[in-house]
Amino acid sequence: MDFRHELVLPNEDLPFRLFVFEGKDGSYKVTKHWHRSIEIFLVLEGGIDFYINSQLSRLMPGEFMLVNSNEVHSIDSPDPNYTLVLQIPRGLFENYMKDADALLFRRSCQSDAELVALIRRMQEAYEGRQAGYLLHILSDFYKLMYLLVTDYRMLEVDEERRKQNRNLDRLSKITSYIQVNYRENLTLEGVAHIFGFSPAYLSKMFQKYAGINYKAYLLDLRTEAGYRLLMNTELAVGEIALECGFPDSRSFAKAFRRRYGMTPAEYRKKRVK
Repeated sequence: MDFRHELVLPNEDLPFRLFVFEGKDGSYKVTKHWHRSIEIFLVLEGGIDFYINSQLSRLMPGEFMLVNSNEVHSIDSPDPNYTLVLQIPRGLFENYMKDADALLFRRSCQSDAELVALIRRMQEAYEGRQAGYLLHILSDFYKLMYLLVTDYRMLEVDEERRKQNRNLDRLSKITSYIQVNYRENLTLEGVAHIFGFSPAYLSKMFQKYAGINYKAYLLDLRTEAGYRLLMNTELAVGEIALECGFPDSRSFAKAFRRRYGMTPAEYRKKRVK
């Protein structure tokens, strides 16, 4: 397979992001997380295992997964793949419709020729960069938004789903803080105090609405940050560990092995070959 590795479309002139999935080379996991953006993962080559609320879907070429705002998801890509990821800020829908905070789309991993064609055309227009390419991309993007609202929108959303969305919105503010400060000594008690919660209440929110406890979330975030530094810098493993908030290289290696099945040094050596 001919896998292209370049970033496709993180462009400040456009209101969304379209890029190649980071786990394109395989042996990569994205642990449980959530965000306010709507995401579409479109597999073009290879395959990935996609989990939403721990429910597995195996995506093969031509199939996609639509992830709603504040929907807890994780990804396992053991094998090489070529997957495009489209991220649409929920606020874009708020500009054109009421009650966008309760906006939900039905998920699908089935082939939809029109949706796939729109994303591919956006990608190709950006790579080609012919005259007027930004207008071409925006035209297809708003067609895609219209397709989502008319063909994929769930018109009836139960109150429990709305409640979960509101609570994950609140958690998103907390996790955004953690993502900026993960290098620091972020105790549950300290973060809870910053946001005006009791430690027990914050812990319960993580477990109930995200399906993961606070400590595991922070550890996963640090491990993923370590992976990026391991792949994109020449820093020693010990330096990476400290840079990512681990107390030492041993604790980093333990967390890394649990997630990727080998030590950081073994993983880096494997990638160099």
